Amino acid sequence: MSRKEALSSFIQQIHQRPVVVKLNSGVDYRGVLACLDGYMNIALEQTEEYVNGQLKNKFGDAFIRGNNVLYISTQKRRI
Repeated sequence: MSRKEALSSFIQQIHQRPVVVKLNSGVDYRGVLACLDGYMNIALEQTEEYVNGQLKNKFGDAFIRGNNVLYISTQKRRI
């Protein structure tokens, strides 16, 4: 499997699932991945903002510009 195929497969697996998006600034956004484009621009639903591990804000929807993203990780569902 090529890198492009692996990335495409990963994106399909995490679509509509809980993710953590870490920004270059160190801030984490946790929410349900609604959309991700080729520039890594991200749309999240049910979004929570964490600064230094502490919950700071809750948003319905959040849009994150791709050049601010350090990484995207899957998040285990809360019970």
